[in-house]
Amino acid sequence: MCAQEAFQAQRSQLVELLVSGSLEGFESILDWLLSWEVLSWEDYEGLTLLGQPLSHLARRLLDTVWNKGAWGCEQLIAAVQEAQADSQSPKLCDHWDPHSPHPAQDLRSHRPAIVRRLYSHVEGVLDLAKERGFISLYECDEIRRPIFTSSQRARRLLDLAMVKANGLAPFLLQHVEELPVPKALPFEDAACKKYMSKLRTTVSAQSRFLSTYDGAESLCLEEIYTENVLEIRTEVGMAGPPQNCPATLGLEGLFSSQGINKDADTVLVVGEAGSGKSTLLQQLQLLWATGRDFQEFLFVFPFSCRQLQCVAKPLSVQALLFEHCCWPDLGQQDVFQFLLEHPDRVLLTFDGFDEFKFRFTDRERHCSPTHPMSVQNLLFNLLQGNLLKNARKVLTSRPDAVSACLRKYVCTELTLKGFSEDGIELYLRKCHRDPGVADRLISLLKATSALHGLCHLPVFSWMVSKCHQELLLQGGGSPTTTTDMYLLILQHFLLHSSPPDSAPHHLGAGLLRGRLPTLLHLGRLALWGLGMCCYVFSAKQLQAAHIDREDISLGFLVRAQRAVSESTAPLEFLHITFQCFFAALYLALSADMPPSSLRYLFNCHQPESSLLARLLPALCVPGARCKEDSVAVLLQEAEPHNLQITAAFLAGLLSQEHRSLLAECQASEKALLRRWDCARRCLAHSLHKHFHSIPPAVQGEAKSMHAMPGFVWLIRSLYEMQEERLAREAVRRLNVGHLKLTFCSVGPAECAALAFVLRHLRWPVALQLDHNSVGDIGVEQLLPCLSVCKALYLRDNNISDRGICKLIEHALHCEQLQKLALFNNKLTDGCAHSVARLLECRRNFLALRLGNNHITAVGAQVLAQGLRANASLQFLGFWGNKVGDKGAQALAEALGDHQSLRWLSLVGNNIGSVGAQALALMLEKNVALEELCLEENRLQDEGVCSLAEGLKRNSSLKVLKLSNNCVTYLGAEALLQALARNDTILEVWLRGNTFSPEEIEKLSHRDTRLLL
Repeated sequence: MCAQEAFQAQRSQLVELLVSGSLEGFESILDWLLSWEVLSWEDYEGLTLLGQPLSHLARRLLDTVWNKGAWGCEQLIAAVQEAQADSQSPKLCDHWDPHSPHPAQDLRSHRPAIVRRLYSHVEGVLDLAKERGFISLYECDEIRRPIFTSSQRARRLLDLAMVKANGLAPFLLQHVEELPVPKALPFEDAACKKYMSKLRTTVSAQSRFLSTYDGAESLCLEEIYTENVLEIRTEVGMAGPPQNCPATLGLEGLFSSQGINKDADTVLVVGEAGSGKSTLLQQLQLLWATGRDFQEFLFVFPFSCRQLQCVAKPLSVQALLFEHCCWPDLGQQDVFQFLLEHPDRVLLTFDGFDEFKFRFTDRERHCSPTHPMSVQNLLFNLLQGNLLKNARKVLTSRPDAVSACLRKYVCTELTLKGFSEDGIELYLRKCHRDPGVADRLISLLKATSALHGLCHLPVFSWMVSKCHQELLLQGGGSPTTTTDMYLLILQHFLLHSSPPDSAPHHLGAGLLRGRLPTLLHLGRLALWGLGMCCYVFSAKQLQAAHIDREDISLGFLVRAQRAVSESTAPLEFLHITFQCFFAALYLALSADMPPSSLRYLFNCHQPESSLLARLLPALCVPGARCKEDSVAVLLQEAEPHNLQITAAFLAGLLSQEHRSLLAECQASEKALLRRWDCARRCLAHSLHKHFHSIPPAVQGEAKSMHAMPGFVWLIRSLYEMQEERLAREAVRRLNVGHLKLTFCSVGPAECAALAFVLRHLRWPVALQLDHNSVGDIGVEQLLPCLSVCKALYLRDNNISDRGICKLIEHALHCEQLQKLALFNNKLTDGCAHSVARLLECRRNFLALRLGNNHITAVGAQVLAQGLRANASLQFLGFWGNKVGDKGAQALAEALGDHQSLRWLSLVGNNIGSVGAQALALMLEKNVALEELCLEENRLQDEGVCSLAEGLKRNSSLKVLKLSNNCVTYLGAEALLQALARNDTILEVWLRGNTFSPEEIEKLSHRDTRLLL
């Protein structure tokens, strides 16, 4: 049988082989076929059509290759082998002539090696190519579409170089040659190689399927993974120039950012429950195991903190790596010795530090990798670097669990903020391959801002996808609160675990009552687990809680991943939020649960610590009847962040909307009313206690309140209860001029809760929400409380033109609102008309800060029109935009006769001498401006001389800031002449300019108002 006939006979197996991997693997095969000229460029273009199923592309490839004869068939088999070998041990020794006379041809000939070399550097190369004019902004954005991986972006860039004749191909050929080659394997030892291969296989098997949120089915991670918003945490409040908004990273940049502590080697990823931390680590591990990224590490060891805390016996580093991750089949000592000698090639991941019951401490230090110690001491010393120093670690946690002591040992801290709006849409389209279903679901979300706001957390997007039939078919309103959504997913699981014709198609009393024993069993187990800080349940614990197969079959308990026990695999709840939900359900439904126990849940009572309080949780068998004292102790011992989630769920379950449903499930409606009354009183008491803790106002200033960590949780609980009267009573006596909620993890759902409560304030308030995750959806959620805001601060909140246009449309009718701070967002010229209209229509508006956005001269010219019609604005911040000379001219002309503006910042706007001349003319006319900030521009001496002429005729300016503008002694001399004729000016900043030490000393003596 000839090669072609054999090829055709094995066609079905070949299709299966080609589609068994990912689109990434398929494209790497195309790379080899292109480089060997098996495929023509036309063939290749027909095989890279977006949106085509992989099976369709695989069959087309087989047809194309078969038509090229036996040689083509043989080459395809060789390409598959090369691609598989490349994923395991990449061959990166390929070289090319960077000055080749045929650059496009060389890009094609060396395509596999170039793609591999480009992989970790594609973002920087794209920026450089755009900066040098080889590609347009549109082409760059097309390559950076979120649907593409880094290697796919590299391929799209190479594809573009093949068809452009503007020098892109030679640029890439030269630049990629200069990129660093990933390290080669530093050993030839057979035991180490075999262990690395086994470890890759083990990690790949653990990571390939996403089962964290789903016990009924396994989703292929590669098909469903969607990148979250990942930002570098920056320090604020420090002296210096205004800071840029936090840098946003892709997963591939996890280790590329410069750390805040160069001596540390731990990367900390923080995010709220459900923000996607575990899935992010799972994707990292899969990329490593399949050879597509993070290949600087030869060994990756993944661990779960919730499972590590179950280990009772002392462990050494060797026991941790080998017994609880992957055991070497031979040469254990040789492998471990290699790990000790090359720690820089090792990555350890620890997921869910907030679920580790031991609090971090650096008091006990251990340096011996072979000495057994408690699991907490082992983990803490690994994080500090006392053990396996220079091995990289990634630690995930909720923010509340990270102490200042732990942060001392963190080199980089990243915040995972959940899905962007585009990310939500992309995720839902990946979940629903039927475009019709995806379109209807996305339309529903966009029409329901409360539900859309919840979906920025991936766990909610998963629930929406899972319950899409219920959402699309139900005639009533969509879920509004978190409790609504969890009851919907409960309905979904109950319906799917019931016989098709036996259950109603909605969450009624009959559906709940039929599975009430199961719900109580799960709830009792969940509550006991929270009190014991136990999130993984052994067979013995499940038996004690009377959990049987029927309870497990409901789907909320799933097999724990990477179980550390060698016995029967333990079970865990789908997600920590489900454990909290079932604990709340038990507190609401249990017949023998006294209402007075709820005061511990809502933190209204500070119990005295006693020996009994410490011993009782251990003595309480989860299957035993939970009396008041045992429930109380469990609530006292639970982690605060889990208690807060549970309390919010309980408030929602006791709301009027859901209370009637629960009452039909059990006999005593009076018991529910007593629990509702207790929860209501506890919430009100906690809020009043919070308000009473606010210190008195400083004389001459408005009373200010910086929200404590529990404040947002209390507001969320009020919102879940959905009682207008309670919200009104809660804030009736609150009289603060400034409410500060910075760095409080405020997302769209929290915005909805804040608006629900704060709209009942009796006095106007300045609401500060800087450094959160408000976004456009959150802005929409805040609109109901805008009428009580006299100022709104939204720095670093990922807000675009769409969100601001909606905000301003509402603000036009809110006379109280006088100040708006929007710096460090994503605003462009597209919002300029709305902002100009705000300035035109609102005659009492005082302050507008738009710094560090993306506004150009076009936007500045539109805003200037609004300024001409405005007579009230006092503060205008434009630093860090791109208005240039034309924008500066437009603003200067509009401000020449302005009677109220006192402060203007145009820092870092690429303004030159032409813009300076226009600003100088403005200074000659303006009689109100007191401070003009022009640092970080390119004024040079010519521009400064123009400003000096303007100063001679100005009588209002007190501070002029000109630092970092390439000013020489000539410009300073012009300023001195102006100062001689101007007694009003108090300070002229000239730091960071081009003066010699002698010139600085001389200028300082001539006029002390020059700050050098």
